[in-house]
Amino acid sequence: MACCLAAPASALVPYVYLPREEELEASALSIAQAAAQVLQTGYLEDAASLADLSVRLAPSNAQSWLLLAEARLRNRDSAAAKEALAQAKLLDTDNAGIWFAEASLAMADDDFAHAEALIRRGLDLDPENANAYFDLGNALFLQGKGEEALTAFQQASARKEDFWPAINNEGLVFYEADQPEAAIERWRQAIAINDQVAEPALALAAALYSQGDQSESTIGMAIRALDQESDYAEEAFQESQLWGEKLRAATRRLFTDSRLQNALERALALVNLRRLEMDSTTPLPEEDGAPPQSP
Repeated sequence: MACCLAAPASALVPYVYLPREEELEASALSIAQAAAQVLQTGYLEDAASLADLSVRLAPSNAQSWLLLAEARLRNRDSAAAKEALAQAKLLDTDNAGIWFAEASLAMADDDFAHAEALIRRGLDLDPENANAYFDLGNALFLQGKGEEALTAFQQASARKEDFWPAINNEGLVFYEADQPEAAIERWRQAIAINDQVAEPALALAAALYSQGDQSESTIGMAIRALDQESDYAEEAFQESQLWGEKLRAATRRLFTDSRLQNALERALALVNLRRLEMDSTTPLPEEDGAPPQSP
């Protein structure tokens, strides 16, 4: 009887689909759009992770690198932001957003002259960008170039309807230039656009108080401003918001009024509480995965 042997079975080779380059680019674009949306909600690490995936899928897409840089910059990771911006600039030197983002890094490093130059380069490419004119005004003001800063802020408010931060900063420039009436007018305009922000309200209250208007209305305006943004109780925060010495001095005079003491104490308590909460959530080296140091 003949023996009939079965043929050996063929080995099963799994099929792996390799997407085409255009499919990868389309996926990268979708992920980049998702990253931009997540960034707007304030989830910075999630946005950075999505942007990082986007540049891995399509490393030749300058916009994805720019988005990654923005996420890292807003998360205060300047080293990673600089690396991403360098990649973006290699791919597209004519993208105004890259120059503006690089200017933001220079501002964070207190290199205001370099920031000015970068913003001007970006404005050559995007001359109608209101936000860029606003940033230019800040860079100029921090260099002591008050007249040029005022022009930049005016350019910003002319290009963007109801741009109250630019109008507010026009007031800051006017006040330091000994033009309190013009400053007061600008702050009133800013409040008319948005009465839920503290800065123009407190600045206006300080200016009015120094002009002799120490009415309950002025004090009430200051109290509401401190309730809206308690950080303005500290002069260091005022200075970080570009308040010049003359406006800070006016605010110090305002804060001596006994009718403000409860509001000031409440605001300072909130500031200190936030500091304590931040300190308590800062990981120790052992909690961060680092081995404990030997004595």
